[in-house]
Amino acid sequence: MNSIPSNWGVADVMALRKQILSRSQALQDVRAASGIGGDSSMPATGFADTLKDAIQDVSAVQKHSGEMQAGYERGEVTDIAQVMIARQEAGIAFEATLQVRNKLLSAYQEIMRMGA
Repeated sequence: MNSIPSNWGVADVMALRKQILSRSQALQDVRAASGIGGDSSMPATGFADTLKDAIQDVSAVQKHSGEMQAGYERGEVTDIAQVMIARQEAGIAFEATLQVRNKLLSAYQEIMRMGA
């Protein structure tokens, strides 16, 4: 990260601020012109909603795997390959969810250390 030199005066800081504001305004103008972030037919979803949907998908994959395994044990499903693929998909989905949780926890801890 670049730091501001100690020999800068108020005028230099104000000029830098003006430059940042003008760039920000230019980006907002480009976004408005291209339609990015504007009204769309699909409602915007937040991070929490996206995470909730992903966890529900993992839960559904695990439930399907359990049903396939139980069906095989009862003799309803005869293809062991399908059962094993379903189990592997459920395992991979769970591992991916676990890794996302670990990364989120790590990021949270890092943010908390910044304040200290």
